[in-house]
Amino acid sequence: MTAEPQPIVTFYRMVDAAPAPRRADRSALGSLPTRAYRHCDAVTTAAGYGWYLYPPCEFDLFWDGAQVHWTCPGLESWLPLGAAQFPHFSARFDAAAPEAVREYAPPFLTAIQEPGVVQVWTGFAARTAPGWSLLVRPLANLPRHPGYEPYEGVVEADQWFGPLFSNLRLTRTDQAVSFRTDEPFLQLQPVPQLAYGDAVLNGAGLVGELEAWQAADWAAYHADIVMPNRDPAHQAGRYAAQVRRRRRGGGCPVAAAAGA
Repeated sequence: MTAEPQPIVTFYRMVDAAPAPRRADRSALGSLPTRAYRHCDAVTTAAGYGWYLYPPCEFDLFWDGAQVHWTCPGLESWLPLGAAQFPHFSARFDAAAPEAVREYAPPFLTAIQEPGVVQVWTGFAARTAPGWSLLVRPLANLPRHPGYEPYEGVVEADQWFGPLFSNLRLTRTDQAVSFRTDEPFLQLQPVPQLAYGDAVLNGAGLVGELEAWQAADWAAYHADIVMPNRDPAHQAGRYAAQVRRRRRGGGCPVAAAAGA
């Protein structure tokens, strides 16, 4: 019997109530215009790339310009935020963990030293296949929340195993920012480590002027731009249809090389 291929990403739920990550939606949760959803594969592919992450419980943050405060169901008032454990999680963690790991439950919320910046834990840990990392970022092709802006971060989760969190910069001081368990607040995307290595990023080519274009470049431009615009029967979505046919026919060479 052959072993099943290792998943590119494996999620480890730590907080029992935390909603499971869900595959990101190509319609950006129904917010994309119908024409974009039907014909713009570039937009829908970006929107559907990865998984949505949700808060592990409902809570609210308030930044008065100097101090971050927080509250959640069960608390009778706002509390100044330093580092806060998820309610009752510390005891739950210690009951399940081996002795050497007890008392090291990760905090749920942490106000870090930069003004208005809060580290929020998703309630999960994650591990990736060798050679893969995780990009934690704002939701793709959805309007930014008016009250906060997530920082982006790349985690090499094939080498580091720990809580999956993000830093959020609160952007307003006039009202509380609410987080709900049915509303995703982060997007997680798998990234091959070779994609952001120096060999790739420092090795980009440059064709500096139109006169340096080769015949093959002009032919490709003619096929993709000129011919469709000259064709009276041309319909929108040609690129999207080509991409879908290529996916059905050949799959993803990067995933195949990784054993996905």
